[in-house]
Amino acid sequence: MTTSRETTGTKERQMAAGADGADGADGVAGHGGPAGSGGHRGHGEHRGHGGAGDTGDAPGADRGHRADDAHDAHDERLRRWRLVLGPDGAESTGRALTGQDAARDGALSALYGGGKKPGGRSGTERSAGLGASAPAVARWLGDIRTYFPGPVVQVMQRDAIDRLGLSALLLEPEMLEAVQPDVHLVGTLLSLNKAMPETTRETARAVVRKVVEDLERRLAPRTKATLTGALDRSAVTARPRPGDIDWDRTIRANLKNYLPEHRTVVPERLVGHGRAARSVKKEVILCIDQSGSMAASVVHAAVFGAVLASMRTLSTRLVVFDTAVADLTDQLDDPVDVLFGTQLGGGTDINRALAYCQSRITRPADTVVVLISDLYEGGIRDEMLERAAAMTASGVRFVTLLSLSDEGTPAYDRAHAAALGALGAPAFACTPDLFPEVMAAALERRPLPVPDPGADVPFRPPYPGHQGGL
Repeated sequence: MTTSRETTGTKERQMAAGADGADGADGVAGHGGPAGSGGHRGHGEHRGHGGAGDTGDAPGADRGHRADDAHDAHDERLRRWRLVLGPDGAESTGRALTGQDAARDGALSALYGGGKKPGGRSGTERSAGLGASAPAVARWLGDIRTYFPGPVVQVMQRDAIDRLGLSALLLEPEMLEAVQPDVHLVGTLLSLNKAMPETTRETARAVVRKVVEDLERRLAPRTKATLTGALDRSAVTARPRPGDIDWDRTIRANLKNYLPEHRTVVPERLVGHGRAARSVKKEVILCIDQSGSMAASVVHAAVFGAVLASMRTLSTRLVVFDTAVADLTDQLDDPVDVLFGTQLGGGTDINRALAYCQSRITRPADTVVVLISDLYEGGIRDEMLERAAAMTASGVRFVTLLSLSDEGTPAYDRAHAAALGALGAPAFACTPDLFPEVMAAALERRPLPVPDPGADVPFRPPYPGHQGGL
């Protein structure tokens, strides 16, 4: 009979058991040993099979070694199945856990059932709630950081917050010092921002800053390089330098000068790209939905906003909205301030947000508006679409991103997405790695690199084999 613990926690336990620090972790069928346990037992611990092994006969020794390997593989499979099934699997697998495996099993059972949760509940209780002291949870967080690799720790932290209702404990400094920072944790902290006591705020800011700085180190160099090239190419000149000549456009512009006898084109007029100027060349408005489902997108958008704002040839404005609109442009020099200026949760009024953005456009032909939203509109739908159409007709490059994260395509309003697509603003999910290319294409007024509509943006798991977190 399948227990409630097996149906609600086995998948997550299998994920963790398949990535517990083993060499070549490949789920339950893996052959690697856990970190710190010494991996496979040496061949010398088993007697050879086939008789000839004792006399040095090579074929017999090979058969013995193969038998040893098979025994090790079987034992490893049982070990992992035991970790997957929890304490209820002890009888069916006949496998007892000791040492670090027993500690791993305890940490998994505390979260996914089959033992005591960090707050002391038994594994058969599935109701979520606090019921836990910060020191107990902090110790559990320390245990999982000891026994599991970083990406697995992040998934288990998110599951703990979701399953055990531990969000409120994140308001305590000792808890924040114990967790491993990631984008999802930042989203949770931002949703608790208004309830956060002053004693916790500085610790929370330090956690958010670490995540933001990691993202900036990964994303800023490529973003700046890509967009600098796009801005250079967006300026067309009739007197380009030799290295800046656009030969395709030059040939097309001089086809009338084709000389058949010489099979050549005489380029009377050159077409090329200008060089970047110190003055502002393009304007970018990031319009970000701050409803609770968009938390990861808000974090990435704040980082990209700060990167764009640091480029002298771009004028960047960052606007966040729910049912109200907040312009956070004056805080773009520090994305942490931007994030703490958001208020995750609440309703959505895209129409009001677009009305504000529209009122700030002064050079439509040189402006890119990026709407980041799942398009669930709580405002006036027809007016929202009319504003998008008006901006597009005026020369604004209008881009719609359903998300800006590594989580794949979210749930979204397909009717609104189709309507915006009909206006020339296709709606699609965008990963942080793709965003520089999207912005470069928008600035150059090229077709956007929209992913195949027949497939969602691929989910990039935090480690091989993982099939999903929260």
